Amino acid sequence: MSGDANQVRRLLALAVIYDGGARHAAAQVGGVGLQTVRDWVLRFNTSGPDGLLDGKAPGPRPVLGPEHKRALAEIIEQGPVPASHGVVRWRIVDLIQWLFDEYGVSVSKQTLSRDLRAMGYRKLTARPRHHAQAADAIDVFKKASPPKWQRSGQRSPAVHL
Repeated sequence: MSGDANQVRRLLALAVIYDGGARHAAAQVGGVGLQTVRDWVLRFNTSGPDGLLDGKAPGPRPVLGPEHKRALAEIIEQGPVPASHGVVRWRIVDLIQWLFDEYGVSVSKQTLSRDLRAMGYRKLTARPRHHAQAADAIDVFKKASPPKWQRSGQRSPAVHL
């Protein structure tokens, strides 16, 4: 018994053919055209009942291959060289340009960002600091933490009327 309704529908349609019925009758049982029934027969003959299960579509090939990701990880770990790369820190757009210059691969910001997150990288930025900030003045404006809270004494028993 199968929990996949589409597989069961396909098996019922093929059962009509294997019982000696016509292909158009099997197509009516399956609710499809003759070409689709033919495809089901070929899949059944090749893989048996498992060939009639819905498969996952392969989708497009990834833009960045393993070699691109290795090189990207290396250059991120090394950090940019301002003289040769022209930047002092890597941004997504800088990495996109580097990938295009090195490998001729064109990738979008969203795709590269998603791939970098999957590789374990996160966007980190330093907290901004004013250029004229005085380090001694910070302590004056800091709030002191309240003293450690202490538990009150035991509660008085509740009065029941």
